[in-house]
Amino acid sequence: MIQRGGEVCIQMLENVQQKTIEPLIKKAIAPGTLIYTDEYNIYGRLEAWGYTHAVVHHGQGEFARDDDQDGFGEVHVNTMEGFWSLLRSWLRPHRGISQEKLPLYLGFFQFVHNIRKRGKALLESLIKGILGIAPCNP
Repeated sequence: MIQRGGEVCIQMLENVQQKTIEPLIKKAIAPGTLIYTDEYNIYGRLEAWGYTHAVVHHGQGEFARDDDQDGFGEVHVNTMEGFWSLLRSWLRPHRGISQEKLPLYLGFFQFVHNIRKRGKALLESLIKGILGIAPCNP
């Protein structure tokens, strides 16, 4: 999950099912929030869980949509896709990462992404991360 212009929260999942993502979404995202996703069916219950949901249909060749006709394609998932692209590029040299250690790599990358704009507050963020009081800890 990523907030446009904000922080990211990534976590390895035991499986990709609605019952697995529901508690994670409810913990990280305030009810009523507008959530943009692709058409993957795992997100089909977001509205039932209390969220507003807009879908971009990649399978139909749609990658951004301008629902309010203001000239800006606000319905897209490019922010998250860009994050995953950076993560894959960063992981590529670390070939052969074990499933056991992958959460450490993901946690480090999440931390680096989330502190990128903090400047002088970096030390405080680093200490909080080490102590396990970062905002996105499961």
